[in-house]
Amino acid sequence: MAIRILHIENSPASPVGDGTLPARRKTFGERVRTDPLSTIITVSIDVLSASVATLVGVRWAISSNDHPPDLWLSILYVPVVVIMLGLRGVYRRRLNREFLDEIGPIQTTVALASMFLLSAMLMVHQSGRPGATVLKIWISAAVLMPFGRLVRVIIQRTLRRNHRLVAPTLIVGNGRVAGHIITRLEEFPEYGLKPVGIVDAEPWFGQPGDPRPDLPYLGPPENIDQAIRLTGAQNVVIAFSRTQDQVLTHVVRTAHQNGLRVWVVPRMFDTIGERARIEHIGGTPLLALPHTNPRGWQFAVKHVFDRVMAAFLLLLISPVFLTLVLLVKLSSPGPIFFSQPRVGRDGRVFGCLKFRSMRAADSTDAAFQLKTGAAPGGVEGVDRRTKIGKILRATSLDELPQFINVLRGEMSLVGPRPERPEFVELFEAQIQRYGERHRVRAGVTGWAQVHGLRGQTSIADRAEWDNYYIENWSLALDLKILALTIPAVLRRAE
Repeated sequence: MAIRILHIENSPASPVGDGTLPARRKTFGERVRTDPLSTIITVSIDVLSASVATLVGVRWAISSNDHPPDLWLSILYVPVVVIMLGLRGVYRRRLNREFLDEIGPIQTTVALASMFLLSAMLMVHQSGRPGATVLKIWISAAVLMPFGRLVRVIIQRTLRRNHRLVAPTLIVGNGRVAGHIITRLEEFPEYGLKPVGIVDAEPWFGQPGDPRPDLPYLGPPENIDQAIRLTGAQNVVIAFSRTQDQVLTHVVRTAHQNGLRVWVVPRMFDTIGERARIEHIGGTPLLALPHTNPRGWQFAVKHVFDRVMAAFLLLLISPVFLTLVLLVKLSSPGPIFFSQPRVGRDGRVFGCLKFRSMRAADSTDAAFQLKTGAAPGGVEGVDRRTKIGKILRATSLDELPQFINVLRGEMSLVGPRPERPEFVELFEAQIQRYGERHRVRAGVTGWAQVHGLRGQTSIADRAEWDNYYIENWSLALDLKILALTIPAVLRRAE
């Protein structure tokens, strides 16, 4: 792909309203994507959900012969909820916030607001059973407020996947990292950013052999104001560039003057996780980088949690498990379980268990050839799947015996998916940071898998997602991945 060059007069950026390039009036769709209208819509959804929840709770209390609170107390509940959500930063816009990320803050806020309402009712000596009334309002809000957010997320994600409500975004930079950002934004429109042009001192992009994005080159950073007006950009992402820092500072300030949001890819980005925080020495900011220690007490807790949950899940699914044992045994001659050598934590090899889904190999079967840059998986070579094996593979039920690996301490419920030793050696030589995945135990499911990286998909992308998981690990993230695994396995696989 070649970079298209749009010629813009090489002059210093002109201020807004100087007559060179008149300011363009924003459409309704552009206003929806940006503050304050974007935040107003979110707040309105919460106000509506909290109001309906309060009404449902009061009517529920009346039907149960509980005395409802005074009208002014009922009305007070809604603004208290919204104010608390604002103080918790829930209305702060983020690129990658998902519905599961919002449940915790919303439930905590609903609980605190209910305690506030109960305290107010007790202070004014509310008659009847104020505790029972508040409990009903609490339950109603705990259900309806997440439901309102879920509807909003579904609508927003659907529109973005259809390339609506995506904001035009300028990319400042001309190297591999800028290309990576462009690729990611084009692959995942759910972020809501659509690259529309490249701004940098030169149109050259990356090293020889690197793919060149099909985006117009809009000139040097000094012309950022004209580039914004030409494209109608609403966001700027500053990636690695040879441009001097003072010029990039001008880009940031000009973007802010035009009402754009700005993101900067930091140096040493591979070492910066979500828990990084900014501190200061005088007026100079410092990034404090917390360390994830796979041998610390937190991971000891994780491994105990893994074994307890694996035992519970095996007990829960035992009827299904035993049924599959019988079906596999009857499907074709051979063992019930298939044990394949895989590489786990610290490079140790273990036998990864699966239900056997294939007949024995034939001497005439052609050898499997790995696709360049892709992980092995799915159907490798000749399709030898049995009838029940096709169902097991399509539904990922063939992975259930790996709960036994978890009980043995060879795997975790959540972690990087393990690979065969012969491929690990190859990938460590080819893929940056691939070997760092082995800092933790391999997982039955993982951060890469719930984002669609299953089967014969990019191994470099898997390594990126897996290392993100390790650097940002928490029990909450594990629970989130387990929840996301359910819809992921419902999507048909090979």
